[in-house]
Amino acid sequence: MSEETPAPRPKPKDPMKGFRGVMSGMLILEGITVALALPVVNKLGGGISTATGWTVLAVALLHVVLCGFVKRPWTVPVLLALQVVLIVLVFWLPAIAVLGVIFLAVWLWLLWLRKDVARRMAAGTLASQQQPQA
Repeated sequence: MSEETPAPRPKPKDPMKGFRGVMSGMLILEGITVALALPVVNKLGGGISTATGWTVLAVALLHVVLCGFVKRPWTVPVLLALQVVLIVLVFWLPAIAVLGVIFLAVWLWLLWLRKDVARRMAAGTLASQQQPQA
């Protein structure tokens, strides 16, 4: 008399959740790296209390704050705008602009990876989307 009910299937894993974690980690790492450039601004850029110093500090803080908003659709344009701000600082302090170029390249690579994962999700070819063989 006991009827066996099939066990409910677990929800498939969301690969984009892991990517959001990578984005958050990258934002924290970039914020720390930009903040570590403040002694360079102090030595070569006229001091931390200059416009360049305040801009670098604001960009570093925005990176850390932005990691809490990675689910929002406006996050990617904002983080790319932060890279542009760092690159524009080439006119005042080229060392900071180098950081902007390096991190822009990393972000473009990460966004390419996200696009590839989304394409593979749509095609159903991700490993997490495959049915286990019984």
